[in-house]
Amino acid sequence: MAESTLAAAPSTAEPELDALRQQALALALRRATGDGTHATAVPGLKLIRASAPAARLPVVYEPGLVLALQGAKQVQLGEEVLTYGPSHCLLVAMPLMPRSHVIQATPEQPYICLRFNCDTQALADLLLELDAGPPVTAVPAEPAAMGLNLAPVTAPLLDAALRLLQLLDTPQDLRMLAPLVQREIFYRVLTGPLGPRLRALAAGDSAAPRIARAVEQLTQRYDQPLRIDELAASAAMSPSTLHLRFKQLTTLSPLQFQKSLRLQHARRLMLAEGLDASTAAHRVGYESPSQFSREYRRLFGTPPRADISQLKAPAGAT
Repeated sequence: MAESTLAAAPSTAEPELDALRQQALALALRRATGDGTHATAVPGLKLIRASAPAARLPVVYEPGLVLALQGAKQVQLGEEVLTYGPSHCLLVAMPLMPRSHVIQATPEQPYICLRFNCDTQALADLLLELDAGPPVTAVPAEPAAMGLNLAPVTAPLLDAALRLLQLLDTPQDLRMLAPLVQREIFYRVLTGPLGPRLRALAAGDSAAPRIARAVEQLTQRYDQPLRIDELAASAAMSPSTLHLRFKQLTTLSPLQFQKSLRLQHARRLMLAEGLDASTAAHRVGYESPSQFSREYRRLFGTPPRADISQLKAPAGAT
């Protein structure tokens, strides 16, 4: 298993970066007062907070940028393991389903990050303007970790993120200024070491966006039987090429990806709606409750009933 560890907390960071990070952290903590994912008035910007380390579980990552302001997180995609914190940013180049967990967080110093969704059309427009102008000197790219990539946070990028957070306090300015600052954020990424990976999102004829279309089809129709010919057609690939490229980019086969989607949706149904395992299994497309239970345990580590009971147990309960 290959592991890339990038410092969870900067020890020799420049004073400018530290000052920007502390300002952004104060604003984020004020907005995200409890654990979980918090939407904001800025479309595409979410705040994520966790007060304790968590178990490593599969989650769906949408294309976008993650800036951790405090704490640390570990993400595993296949054999690649990335550990990151406030000194680095994470680019998700396409929809993926890695296993991730917070590894550094306390109630006093919770893990908190900013999540910027990537609008591929806006990105394509930005690229057209960027390529039509004078050449921009980009930082050389580091080796890519499939669809997940890390790079050091820069002061211009963190400054733009801070200004976007500050706009939440002036709602009268949001409509006009937030899109400009979001555009600047992705400009900073495009001209940095993650630029080549971000460019792939806007390249409609490359494998990544075509596999992303297949992932979108699976996400929308996870409860229906998998028809590989239809899925391949949506990605403009042959079935064999789809299977190969899908696994290269996501580390899962289309069938494995669909199973993970089904099991995660079933888990949410049992938690949010109180469904029993058999009903949830049927709702997400399983015909056999016993098969559902076996695959659920394989993915989450415990049978459905025990897992849901543990998740619903009060904090500190044994």
